[in-house]
Amino acid sequence: MHLLPWGVGVPFMISIFTAKTGNSIASRCREDEATRLRLRYKPYYHTFERQVGTHVWLGKAEMVMLSSNDYLGLTHHPKVIEAAQRGLTEWGTSTTGARLSNGSRSYHQALEEKLAAFLGKEACHISVAGYISCMSALQAFAQKGDVVFADKNLHSSIWAGIGLTQAKAERFAHNNAEDLRELLSYESPDTPKIVAFEGVYSMEGHIAPIPEILAVTAEHNCFHVMDDAHGFGVLGQHGRGTANHFGVTDKIDLIAGSFSKALASTGGFVAGSREVIEYLRSHSKQTIFSAALAPAQAYAASAALDLLQSEPEHLRRLWDNTKRYKQILHDLKLDTWGSETPAVPIVLGTKERAYRFWQHLMDHGVFTVMSIAPAVPPGKDLVRTAISACHTDEDLSKIGDAMAFAARRL
Repeated sequence: MHLLPWGVGVPFMISIFTAKTGNSIASRCREDEATRLRLRYKPYYHTFERQVGTHVWLGKAEMVMLSSNDYLGLTHHPKVIEAAQRGLTEWGTSTTGARLSNGSRSYHQALEEKLAAFLGKEACHISVAGYISCMSALQAFAQKGDVVFADKNLHSSIWAGIGLTQAKAERFAHNNAEDLRELLSYESPDTPKIVAFEGVYSMEGHIAPIPEILAVTAEHNCFHVMDDAHGFGVLGQHGRGTANHFGVTDKIDLIAGSFSKALASTGGFVAGSREVIEYLRSHSKQTIFSAALAPAQAYAASAALDLLQSEPEHLRRLWDNTKRYKQILHDLKLDTWGSETPAVPIVLGTKERAYRFWQHLMDHGVFTVMSIAPAVPPGKDLVRTAISACHTDEDLSKIGDAMAFAARRL
């Protein structure tokens, strides 16, 4: 048999082989409609060249940032920056390990103790990301035979945690304690139950009706998990969060949250009783296998936590700005979905209207984020906005003008 030298005819042979076998995953990626539309209309993954306070530069265009989670405006606070720099100097850039093995440091423990005391809990565990912390708050505790009752509008991180368990999941209508009551009535009193909800829902700006939820669950053998990423630093005494806001901290078994909002850093936390947090450290895959929080981020979060208590003017300014901003939107008759917090959606109803509104704001120097179904319920396509303590009167005036222009063209 005559053999061709290596390389001769090989491309032809490979192309025939590829055509026969195909690559369905690669084809799915290449033909994905959501990606095609994203690349065509470019609503996401914008990269800024520069930032000064609430102003960012997209290419050469200066814009007011109206979708940041920097609620208290502490990301450029001199004390936070100095603390992050001190963390780098004292500890370097990374622990290069998980807390379970070689990655735990004294600054982790110091921040955990400070945060637990601030929240009114016995113990706390900090992680490399808020998403990781919220996942672990479900994954570590829910087991086969348990039932997780979850608000249907929960953040993706909580659903991801539930999906890693063998527990049964039941969704109750958003912020609807009576629907939760009905679902609970179908389960045996002896069945272990987890009730998961957010303190503040970041897409809607809604505050959870925690007293009503607790009244419904009181006789049902429930373990309560709350994601308070958007309530921490915003609600409660000195920003202690949604449970503190309602005076029910002792009734919530686990409070999870993020450092990338009010604490001007990255990372996350889970706080609860000492025995619950130690159980999490034994059973949470996210905790066991994730690298520890970097020094600069932990130091920055710690400094921001101090500022929540020593400089309350940031929280006051946040709510003053929120009140003025919502009045602007109310005067324009824009639908804010009943937002009760500095996270303020502008509901447009269809993706086409949301895109046009978002684009008008961009054209007038205001940066926001568009969110469309299925990320939101059908008919709730929206532009998500968020107010910061750092927004100036001039910023709010510019935002008001841009909103007026966009609203006139709906």
